[in-house]
Amino acid sequence: MKVLVIGGAGYIGSHVTRELLDKGHGAVVFDNLSSGLRENLFPEAAFIHGDIMDYQALRRAAAGNFDAVIYLAALKAAGESMIAPEKYSLNNISGAVNVLNAASEGGIKNIVFSSSAAVYGEPEYVPVDEKHPARPANYYGFTKLEIERFLAWYDKLRGIRFVSLRYFNAAGYDLKGRIRGRELNPANLIPIVMEAAAGIRKEVQIFGGDYETPDGTCIRDYIHVSDLARAHALALDYLSGNHGSLTVNLGTGRGVSVLELLEAARRITGKEIPARIVERRPGDPARLTASSELAAALMGFKALHSGIDTIVRTSWEVYQ
Repeated sequence: MKVLVIGGAGYIGSHVTRELLDKGHGAVVFDNLSSGLRENLFPEAAFIHGDIMDYQALRRAAAGNFDAVIYLAALKAAGESMIAPEKYSLNNISGAVNVLNAASEGGIKNIVFSSSAAVYGEPEYVPVDEKHPARPANYYGFTKLEIERFLAWYDKLRGIRFVSLRYFNAAGYDLKGRIRGRELNPANLIPIVMEAAAGIRKEVQIFGGDYETPDGTCIRDYIHVSDLARAHALALDYLSGNHGSLTVNLGTGRGVSVLELLEAARRITGKEIPARIVERRPGDPARLTASSELAAALMGFKALHSGIDTIVRTSWEVYQ
């Protein structure tokens, strides 16, 4: 398939693009490089420097006879979304409308969308499956849920089929070391821990130590970015089989606490990694783990490389 990868120079997007190329797909990356990096681009994939807020640029890109769009471009810091909702409305929601309209005008009938576990909010049970109520606890999660609703309407009205992938916590780096560009201003825990290990930042702040978990810190489901990238290729295979639209979770079903992660990072890096417990962040659930049984049953997805040691080791290989 010929695929337009919107946000393909970013952390997840570059791994997705690499997976597509490895699978023999043609890929064109569309990215504004606000958080994506030129060093994460590949010579086998054409590059268009453009922004999803520039509809005419997006429209021209989407007119390139593509079989599918993989849509990854978004602002994604949950905490920031609670203090800057206007910014997230414009980029995530208005940007999504631009992507959908450009795809519709360009005759593209398949979209793989980068959604998030943040659509669920505080879990009523874990592991969370796709039948769980979607009640986002932060504005970032709200924007992802709204985009899923737009997708459902464009499927109904324009025949654009989609697979919405609700990521849990993406982490790690390419197992073969082909992607080396570090995230700019990371907001997620593992790159922050790696920056502390590498001496880039002074310490790791742990947001809350009094949750109802065994060690008092939040528990999350970490999925290796290479497993996540493979899921996008599987989603394209699913769509090429003329199946209907689909929304699935991508995770491991296993939870790792902040303190467990820190212990693994200290062991693997050999660094002290100073850490300090501070106040909780609004909108952070105590536990969030995924059931990915639906993705396994319908797409053949399985997390193969998502052990926490592999995640930390491949991250440290880049940060050191």
